[in-house]
Amino acid sequence: MLGVLLSLSFVHLVTQAAPPTGSPVPCKRCCDDLQPAEDSAAPPAGGGYNQLPQVRAYINMTILKGDKGDRGERGTPGKTGPEGPPGAIGPMGSKGSKGQAGLPGDPCKVQHAAFSVGRRKSLHSLEAYQALIFDTVFVNLDNHFNMFSGKFVCHTPGIYFFNVNIHTWNFKETYLHIMRNEAEQAIVYAQPSDRSIMQSQSLMLDLNANDEVWVRLYKRERENAIYSDDVDIYVTFNGHLIKASSE
Repeated sequence: MLGVLLSLSFVHLVTQAAPPTGSPVPCKRCCDDLQPAEDSAAPPAGGGYNQLPQVRAYINMTILKGDKGDRGERGTPGKTGPEGPPGAIGPMGSKGSKGQAGLPGDPCKVQHAAFSVGRRKSLHSLEAYQALIFDTVFVNLDNHFNMFSGKFVCHTPGIYFFNVNIHTWNFKETYLHIMRNEAEQAIVYAQPSDRSIMQSQSLMLDLNANDEVWVRLYKRERENAIYSDDVDIYVTFNGHLIKASSE
């Protein structure tokens, strides 16, 4: 009985409570109280329910890729680019086969030139220079020494050795030159003396083709002479090739 009375008393208290006087409280999300950014175009949060978010369509283009097309025509070639640096030296190749024998060469030709001549007559100076003419031949290979002019003519260019020997005349000066063409190369000289002597001169010359080598007696402004006779040969002129230029 006591329980029934307590239940009735609780119901009476609930029915006697005053009804709410204000408007109903709307439903809110936890983030509705945040203020929008100043430059944002979003409307300020207000009462009631918010607007639904915009939905934008996105198409994945990769799933729309079609089949591979045909190959296009070949384009025109471009300009040649700059030459690149040389590459590294490659490995040595294998040895080739032996070639054919060549044609036989020209036979080895040794060059020779030599002369040795003498004079049996004395000679005195004149108003002009005189070439010493020789009348005796000891050696004259290929006649390169001209007995008429008294001059050796070079037919084989190269290095030559020359020597001249004379006999002086008593109390007279001896004055000669070994000449190359018209140029004096070496002197043969002896002062006047009461005794006659043998005098000699030697030299080497590098001759070109057609060069002439000869002995010249000085002219009369200096009284001079050389001695010889028909019995013995006192005056000689010699020369020979040492080394040809072509060797």
